[in-house]
Amino acid sequence: MRKVTAGLFHSVDGVVSEPFKFQFDSFDEELGHGLTRMMNTVDTVVLGRVSYQEWAGYWPNASADQDFAAFINPVEKYVASRTLAEPLEWENSRLMDAPLEEFVAALKEREGGEIAVCGSISLVRQLLFAGLLDSLQLMTHPVIAGTGRRLFEDGDPLTRLELQEQSRTSKGNVLSTYGVGAG
Repeated sequence: MRKVTAGLFHSVDGVVSEPFKFQFDSFDEELGHGLTRMMNTVDTVVLGRVSYQEWAGYWPNASADQDFAAFINPVEKYVASRTLAEPLEWENSRLMDAPLEEFVAALKEREGGEIAVCGSISLVRQLLFAGLLDSLQLMTHPVIAGTGRRLFEDGDPLTRLELQEQSRTSKGNVLSTYGVGAG
């Protein structure tokens, strides 16, 4: 069975949206190596509509971050949306043909490498609480963002996690990878 993973840049106060506003110079070589490892194991990406539209407008013509552009542009991408219509303009992008949880559960059963949820905070939350997310990596930057969307909200269900791996980078980022459903 294929593994579904998500990795989010994260501030100390829990903000995961718009990391470019708080990341500053804390993206270091170790984070780059982690992204390279992810790109070498992932052959399918899941995106929500908002992330798809933002990324489709940027990555096909990106002049910076060519390593990530070389990964994200040709990779197989599935988009969860009730408002977009086929054909999608970004290379190798298709709409999901079933509700998110059903679609991802079926995708896990297909042959292939890992499936990554990229950006898409709502999808990460939905898959996590549905038990379909196998690992969640939070890349915590040493900064308090102060404002922005947080991954977890009041009223979320009690959910046990297991720390699978943790490391610290040279610029003070803490990378914590969690599995779901630990006892």
